[in-house]
Amino acid sequence: MSEKQEIIKQMLEMQRKFIDLEQKGEFSAEEYYDSDGETELARFKRAYDELAIKLVDMAHEEKGSHR
Repeated sequence: MSEKQEIIKQMLEMQRKFIDLEQKGEFSAEEYYDSDGETELARFKRAYDELAIKLVDMAHEEKGSHR
């Protein structure tokens, strides 16, 4: 499996986990909007964003385009 496919797989797994936590009411509205804090959800969102940025950068590199 390519690195890009691994990142996509990881992101999909993270999305499933997030949806599950959301449906169970595992976090508050404050935690949901806290992207800079040190809550588990804030760290989770930052990790997801880092993967998304890496994936976009890889796509641009693959196509020879720039952001």
